Amino acid sequence: MAKDKAEVVTQKTASKERTAHNSQHEALQEMSDEDLMSQFQAGTVEAFNILVERYSDRLMQYLYRFLGDMKRCEDLLQETFLRVHRNRHSYRRIAKFSTWLYTIAGNLARSEYRKRKRRRMQSIQSVNRDNEEYEMEIPDESFSPDKHAESTIQDKYIQDAMNEIPPAFREVVVLRDIQQLAYDEIAEITGLPMGTVKSRINRGRTKLQALLEDVYPFQDE
Repeated sequence: MAKDKAEVVTQKTASKERTAHNSQHEALQEMSDEDLMSQFQAGTVEAFNILVERYSDRLMQYLYRFLGDMKRCEDLLQETFLRVHRNRHSYRRIAKFSTWLYTIAGNLARSEYRKRKRRRMQSIQSVNRDNEEYEMEIPDESFSPDKHAESTIQDKYIQDAMNEIPPAFREVVVLRDIQQLAYDEIAEITGLPMGTVKSRINRGRTKLQALLEDVYPFQDE
């Protein structure tokens, strides 16, 4: 009998704990990004998990549109959140969390792009036995969206066009037209003056529209 009572007490305790946990989770879900970061800084790991859920898809889209390599973007996505976790106490509420997050991801993406560019140049300029430079054929290792079942033909057109415009234009167009960020936030993320941001967006849109015509739906100013 005593054992039965103990089991009932245990079950009731477990039920209360689940209810409390669910209530806390719901409360966290309702919080702003900045409030979640405050909670995470105070030691609430679940707040960090919610931020990861909120931004994983958006960040992956940003990184992919910038670099066009899904596998590498997955690595950079993990590295972005790892840095958020590691540097959580350096975040201050004077900045929007999304701005801080995209700045981290953007720095990683730009660094990756520079590395690729250096590797490609080193591969092209090889030296033969007579110490004369010659060109090597380099296989195209860029990611092709149509190789993945979930990709669409339209997605491939968009990414191919993205890869053809300069990365300086590509990044700001992705941030504005795909990520829907404000101009001032893009300026803060990229470290560029507002006028430069707007100019690059307009020039990038013009180049993409010429490549895609009606395939890509641009946002109005």
